Amino acid sequence: MSRTANRRTGPAGLRSGLVYAAVAIVGVGAFAWPFWIAPTGSAADPHAGDAWVWAGLVGILAVSAIAVELRRNTITAAGIAVLGVLASMTGLLRIVDLPGGGSGMFFLLVLAAAALGPRAGVLLGLGAMATGALVTGGVGPWLPFQMLALAAMGAGAGVLGRITHRLRERVEVWVLAAYGFVAAFGYGLVINLWSWPFDRASGSDIAYDPALSALDTWRHYWRFYLATSSAWDGAGALSNAILILVLGTGVLGSIRRIAHRIDPVVELELGARTTVAV
Repeated sequence: MSRTANRRTGPAGLRSGLVYAAVAIVGVGAFAWPFWIAPTGSAADPHAGDAWVWAGLVGILAVSAIAVELRRNTITAAGIAVLGVLASMTGLLRIVDLPGGGSGMFFLLVLAAAALGPRAGVLLGLGAMATGALVTGGVGPWLPFQMLALAAMGAGAGVLGRITHRLRERVEVWVLAAYGFVAAFGYGLVINLWSWPFDRASGSDIAYDPALSALDTWRHYWRFYLATSSAWDGAGALSNAILILVLGTGVLGSIRRIAHRIDPVVELELGARTTVAV
């Protein structure tokens, strides 16, 4: 998506903002509702009754986001094709097992989102996780939650890329590597919430208990995270940070060159609003 093209404002811009805001709201709602409403599922089969609802909402919002971008002329057909290729490549990297555990898909998502911007980062995260699930056979009630968590990582990388592109290349790569390291832990902390509230084992010091205070709830969850995911996330975070450091300069430059060539071209028409054409 273009960084330099003149974007339209008004109703089209408002619709775009509303669509991406809806993605954020759906993401928070999908993860948070079991903390407020007693779930009917179990720890062994969480979200079995509602995952299809979240999957449908995520799919509708992803299509709506692309449609709005096309309507605003902030993305072209070539741009959609590039997003599709990058999402497929990122998803395929899920089959790559990094040393110590973790997935190889994070590093490319961080670099691509940093090069293309936060809105593209959201779409890349959604598309990449869906592709990775199809490739690995990982389709299940957890998938919409993985898609939303990866979209959040992509959005964060896109926002950061708006700042780091002003830095020297090597400095930018180090900053993005640090983000990739931290974001891998963030992804693990968020994604565990898809099932943790359903584990309400009485007397356990790592299970969710609605009677606990907010501070004690966080302590229980932190113990749960340390016991189940922290080592895995740490190995993946380190491997992805190293990959960004090694490959970041070349990958960022390549994606930005491609993005520059497919950016919408601004054409000014006298007596009419600004239009964008390819």
